[in-house]
Amino acid sequence: KKELNHTNIMALTPIKHKKIIKKRIKKFVRFESEDFAGISSSWRRPRGIDNPVRRRFRGHRKMAKIGFGSDKKTRHITPTGFRKFLITNPRELDILLMNNKTYAAEFASNISAKTKAALVRRA
Repeated sequence: KKELNHTNIMALTPIKHKKIIKKRIKKFVRFESEDFAGISSSWRRPRGIDNPVRRRFRGHRKMAKIGFGSDKKTRHITPTGFRKFLITNPRELDILLMNNKTYAAEFASNISAKTKAALVRRA
C-alpha cells in the first residue's frame, strides 16, 4: 500500500488580477412575477405603455441595463481567481494543462463516470 506524500503537492495559484467588484449582487426580478404563479422570476424587459418599472418610478424595482455590467477584466472570474473551462474529452484536458494559471476545469454533465474517472487520473 502506497502512502501519498502531501508535502510535495502544491496547489496552483491563479494569475494576479484586480479585485472583483460586483455593481449589483441581487438578481433582477421580472415585474409582477411574485403576484402570478404562471410568470417566472427570470428577467424580461417590461414593454407596457403604463408600466412603472419601465417608466422608472420611485419605489419600484430597478431595470437591468448595460451600466450594471461587470468590469471586462474581471468578468467570468470565479472567487478562486480562475475562469471556468468546460471539458468533454481528453484533448480538451491537454489544452487546459497548457493554460492552468488562467483556467480551471469544469467537467461537462453528460460525461460518463468511466470517462470522468480517467480524466481525473490524467489531471
